[in-house]
Amino acid sequence: MRAVHFGGGNIGRGFIGSLLFQSGFETCFIDVNSEIVDQLNDRKQYIVKLANRTQDELIIQNVHAINSSYHRDEVIEAIVNADLVTTAVGPTILPHIAGLLAEGVKKRINTTGKPLNVIACENMIGGSTFLKEKVYENLEENEQKDFSKFVGFLDAAVDRIVPNQVNEDPLTVTVEPFYEWIVDETNIVGDMPFVKGIIFVDELKPFIERKLFTVNTGHAVAGYFGYIAGVQSIFEALNNEYIKILVEQTLSETGELLIAKYGFDKNLHDDYVQKIIDRFANPFIHDDVIRVGRSPIRKLGAHDRLINPASQYTVRFGKTPTYLTKGIAAAFHFDYKDDFDARQIQQLIKQAGIEKAIERYTQLKQESILSKAISNQYHNLRINRIK
Repeated sequence: MRAVHFGGGNIGRGFIGSLLFQSGFETCFIDVNSEIVDQLNDRKQYIVKLANRTQDELIIQNVHAINSSYHRDEVIEAIVNADLVTTAVGPTILPHIAGLLAEGVKKRINTTGKPLNVIACENMIGGSTFLKEKVYENLEENEQKDFSKFVGFLDAAVDRIVPNQVNEDPLTVTVEPFYEWIVDETNIVGDMPFVKGIIFVDELKPFIERKLFTVNTGHAVAGYFGYIAGVQSIFEALNNEYIKILVEQTLSETGELLIAKYGFDKNLHDDYVQKIIDRFANPFIHDDVIRVGRSPIRKLGAHDRLINPASQYTVRFGKTPTYLTKGIAAAFHFDYKDDFDARQIQQLIKQAGIEKAIERYTQLKQESILSKAISNQYHNLRINRIK
């Protein structure tokens, strides 16, 4: 079996590429990084290390790569002959690969006529649906009808910590042992090949929000609280008993929301939360709090990991969440000078005040109870710095 995977970075190689190899695929990585492409083509293999006590290693074989900046025709041909297409390029890059994917599938329809499924493995809600929209922008109306018959865009929720790292071997990548890959099966076209690790569900949204409001929310608040406390890594943050309690209580609030909204079993969800916290405290992963906290404007967006669950909690229960608002306030204290978003937020706070900054970046009205709660928590954090 053949897979085409857009994105030869650490997540692509360490997560998706590893599972594709373990499922019997020959994988063609599509990337614009000449060093990675050349190394993959020279060696046809790389090493994935697990961040655990025994530092287990797996050699990933049957791989090669194409530089899409210089060899578009080869990429198109690879799509024509693929059994599966996956991506791990980041949400902002998906529109840039859409045209190439559209060309490849058009040629595939006109030659082999074989169905194809596409899974965008991105840290976003509805990544494959978004990619589909961008692909369709490159098609005529009659071509869109053909695509709907031959191509399935399968939304997914993916979860694996792949920390920032510098390795002597540029292809070697270290990942945490845990992973989760949940895929919406409702849009499958034709026969979906077996892929190790995929869990198929007929309703993805509960699992997307469970991941977003547990993993992403917990990671973010641990990062922001850790930054305020002056520690360097998420591991150190979770070893601060006060920060650990703040994270646990935050995830207790998001858990209360998820259980009420989707009917998750409380005991099973509590176990899931504990597993997530244990992952954050993995001593074999150095995950810098600044890396976790970067791009706070995106993380403070109305539909992202902090404001989204806090807003839903306020509407559903008629009260503001105490610990979520603390975490949001901590994000407004993230003043790392080398982060563009952080500088923008701090400049607005200095010029117009925290209330205006909350309104600008969260889309919450200043008079809303949630906005006021965040403002109060912000001022409390200024007085009582985390130790």
